[in-house]
Amino acid sequence: MPVKLGEIAEAVDAELDGNSECLISGVGTLKNAKAGELSFFSNRRYFSFLGTTEASAVILSAADGQACPANKLIVADPYLAYVKAVRFLYPETGFQPGCHEAAVISTSATVDPGACIGANTYVGEHVTVGKDVYIGPGCIIESNAVIDEGSCLVAGVTICHDVRIGKNVRLHPGVVIGADGFGIANDNGRWLKIPQLGSVVIHDDVEIGANSTVDRGALEDTVVGEGVKIDNQVQIGHNVIIGDHTAIAGCVGVAGSVHIGKRCMIGGLSALSGHIDIADDVIITGMSGVSNSIREAGVYSSGIPATDNRLWRRNITRFKHLDELARRVKALEEKNQ
Repeated sequence: MPVKLGEIAEAVDAELDGNSECLISGVGTLKNAKAGELSFFSNRRYFSFLGTTEASAVILSAADGQACPANKLIVADPYLAYVKAVRFLYPETGFQPGCHEAAVISTSATVDPGACIGANTYVGEHVTVGKDVYIGPGCIIESNAVIDEGSCLVAGVTICHDVRIGKNVRLHPGVVIGADGFGIANDNGRWLKIPQLGSVVIHDDVEIGANSTVDRGALEDTVVGEGVKIDNQVQIGHNVIIGDHTAIAGCVGVAGSVHIGKRCMIGGLSALSGHIDIADDVIITGMSGVSNSIREAGVYSSGIPATDNRLWRRNITRFKHLDELARRVKALEEKNQ
């Protein structure tokens, strides 16, 4: 249903420059938006589209207002305001409480009457499912797990035994919480599995993307702090502790017993070696390999961006001689002292 622009401005706490009665029925990019749609401008690379957009309204900063012919919602942070606007325009739909006839629920499980259990989902012994929990089709909830109120398991999620899921947690398809960590010991050339006796605790307001995994602890629990956001295909090893409000992008691997601080951001394809500590407010850029602890807040990088193949090959050849070059430079410095 179309919404008046004035209502959107109020919802996102924006200054309205234009027609408050303008009806908005959707959102679009600056380049492709049509009449009746809302867009936003926060990245300078799209400035050329700002003056020609057909959007009925644009969310932007005061400094860019003159360049836009459409109705304007002026805010300090256009991207954040856009997120709030989309949430306002597209509120989440509710669900009907109840258990699908194709669900299998243990007689010892406690399921709140306000929860929804989807088809072909299994709920094991002594599981507790809280109020307004949505468990989609094809999920597996093993014994003694707890899922607190308002959480959502979209579909095909596996929660292993004794795992605790907090309030308003969202787990996307294929997520596995509480599988055994990678614990093995060498016994005269043969690998012996180490029992994984801990569990996993997921605190409130966490979101974990599709096909990501969080392993259970070996002795103590693996812990994911409040408000943590984890992208798709991320591996969190056993006994990892992730501080509140940290964000981890896709395809990151975190080895066992890593302690990550609060409000960190870890770029995609990064890898963290085991048994290291990452301080609060650390940013690790994409494709970084982190093998030592980071003790101070800041931005850290180690990945090498893609470049022309011929230049890459020359650089790699020279890299092989880096130690020799360093020795020659040191010898020349000592000679000239």
